[in-house]
Amino acid sequence: MPESTPSSGPEIVIEPTRGLAFIRWRDLWAYRDLLWQLVWRDFATRYKQTALGPLWHVLQPLITTGIFTIVFSHVAELSTDGLPASLFYLCGLLAWNYFSQTFTSTSSTLVANANLFGKVYFPRLIVPLSSIISNLVSFVIQFAMFLIVLELYRASHPEATCGLRWSALMLPLVLLQLAAFSLGVGLWLAALTAKFRDFTVVSGFLIQLWMYVTPIIYPLTKVPMQWRIWVAVNPVTVPIEAFRSMLLGTGYLSPNLIAVSLAATLFALVSGVLVFQRVEKNFIDVV
Repeated sequence: MPESTPSSGPEIVIEPTRGLAFIRWRDLWAYRDLLWQLVWRDFATRYKQTALGPLWHVLQPLITTGIFTIVFSHVAELSTDGLPASLFYLCGLLAWNYFSQTFTSTSSTLVANANLFGKVYFPRLIVPLSSIISNLVSFVIQFAMFLIVLELYRASHPEATCGLRWSALMLPLVLLQLAAFSLGVGLWLAALTAKFRDFTVVSGFLIQLWMYVTPIIYPLTKVPMQWRIWVAVNPVTVPIEAFRSMLLGTGYLSPNLIAVSLAATLFALVSGVLVFQRVEKNFIDVV
C-alpha cells in the first residue's frame, strides 16, 4: 500500500515585523479582546491579596504628597510658585505617576512575559499597550481624587485663584504624549533588559533619578538659568508644567519647550518600536 501523507493545507508563516510600515495594525485590532483581558489581568493582579485593593490608587499619591509637603515645603522651604504646597505636589504627581508606572511596566515586557510569548503567537506590542491602558485606570482614579481635593481647598479658601482652566480640555492630548513617551523609552529598556539583566536594576534607579530632574518638587521658574536648559529638555517637563497650567493656572510653557518635548517623544516612540521589533526576532532564545 502507498504510504499515506498528511493532507496539505495552507501554510501560515509568522515573521517578526520590520519597521513602522510593517506593524501589523490589523493584528492589533484582531487581538483587541486579548488586549482587554491583559488590561484586566494587570489591574487584578496588582492588588491581589491586598486588604485595601484599589484604594491604594488614592492613598499612594496622598501619602507621597504629605511627605513632600513636610520635607520640601516646611523643612527645605522650596518654592511652590505661590501655590499651596499640597496642590502643587499632588498635581505634579498625577502626571509623574502615570509616566513612571507605564515606563516601569513596559520596560519589563519581554522578561516578565517570556513564558507566554514562547507558547502562543500574538502581537507582542499588545502587552505594553495593555500597560498603558491599565495605568490609565489608575490615573482616572487619582485625577478624580485630585479634583475633590482641589474643590475642598477652594471651598475653604474663597480667595484662592487656583483652579481648572478651559485649557484643561487639552489634557487628553498631554496624556497621549506621556503615554507615547513612556512607551518609547520603556520599549528601549525592554529590549536592553532582554539581553542584559543589569537593566532590570537600572530601570528602578533611573526612574528615581529622573524624578529629581523633573519639576515635581520645585517649579521650573526657580531653577537657575545655567541648569534650566537641562531640566527643560527633559520630555516629561512639559507635561508636568502643562498639568499645572491647566489644573491650577500656573506653569511655565513656551513654543520652543513644547517643540523639543514633542520631537523627543516622537523620536523615543519610533526608535523604541523599531528596537523592540528587532529584538523580538530572537529574544526567546536569549531570555
